[in-house]
Amino acid sequence: MSLSSINGFWNFGASATISENNFVHKSLSNWALNFAVGCGHGCRYCYVPSASVNKQAAKLTDLGITNPDGQWGDYTFLRTWDEAAFLKSLKTAENTPREKLKPDGNRAIMLCSTTDAYQSLRDKKLHAHLRRMVRRSLELIRDNSTLNVRILTRSPLVREDFDLLTTLGDRVMLGMSIPTLRNDLSKIYEPNAPAPTQRLKVLHEAQQRGIPTFAAMAPIFPESDEADIAETLLRIEQALPLTVFAEPVNIRAQNIERIKSHAESLGVTLRSEVFSTPEAWQNYAIKTLRTVERLSERFHLSDRLHLWPDKTLGTGVALKRLPAADRDAHSAWLGKCWSRVSEWPNMNDHRRA
Repeated sequence: MSLSSINGFWNFGASATISENNFVHKSLSNWALNFAVGCGHGCRYCYVPSASVNKQAAKLTDLGITNPDGQWGDYTFLRTWDEAAFLKSLKTAENTPREKLKPDGNRAIMLCSTTDAYQSLRDKKLHAHLRRMVRRSLELIRDNSTLNVRILTRSPLVREDFDLLTTLGDRVMLGMSIPTLRNDLSKIYEPNAPAPTQRLKVLHEAQQRGIPTFAAMAPIFPESDEADIAETLLRIEQALPLTVFAEPVNIRAQNIERIKSHAESLGVTLRSEVFSTPEAWQNYAIKTLRTVERLSERFHLSDRLHLWPDKTLGTGVALKRLPAADRDAHSAWLGKCWSRVSEWPNMNDHRRA
């Protein structure tokens, strides 16, 4: 259950609707559907405050949130539900010409890109409202469009919708974020989220129900050594996901300070030196990605592995830090990662749809 201290409704005229996302090189979706501003899971590394929530700073101040980034995890404000507005946004997405869509988006709507559709809220009224929005939106997408749905969550509560997800057939992909199977590390980096071992069980159960799945090994923590990464990959492979996404912790606004301060409050020392300089972070990021790539071969995951190198790894400054002889190969490797289109069930049928 979420430990969020401030919950309520987002009464600023913006109901839950489908909008184009701003993903770069992710191959997750073309659109996003977000049901809340804020998220009770409180992941210390989260990019969302710097990417979107800070834009709502003035409105959040009216709701008692004076530092949207620093207070991340302490607030969740649910959007209202306007079925006519939702259907209008769904129609717009459905009628978008394919040539105007990013080719790696699988013509999919993502639940969610800035929050978690299956977080638990202590207030029963709010929790019931969130559950209604999620189920109703899935029903409407199923019955009023040919679009796909990608769900990424950290919560076993998604089991409550297994019955509905099975009716979407190969139009749905259910994913769990599993950066590690070390619950102790997860408690530091994702303090309010359900344990990753529980998330892994959900992937197995979904696969047994015939629901197509993927895993996001993201972000991989600096404290995850090769043995931990190998164990996580092995256990994920046993759940038979169609795609395994992977990335290290990227530096975004205050997220590193959030990680460090939370660890200090717990009396834990983390490997924060990897974030001390741009060069240290680059070395950590590349080593992590290359380790995952190498280990994926051992567990027969190479053809399903989709790495997410941060775009900053391809800048001129980053390339100059590499030996001259390695720069072309590094750029080619990044280009291969960034151009990859992730799997979708019955992809050939999907592309003809």
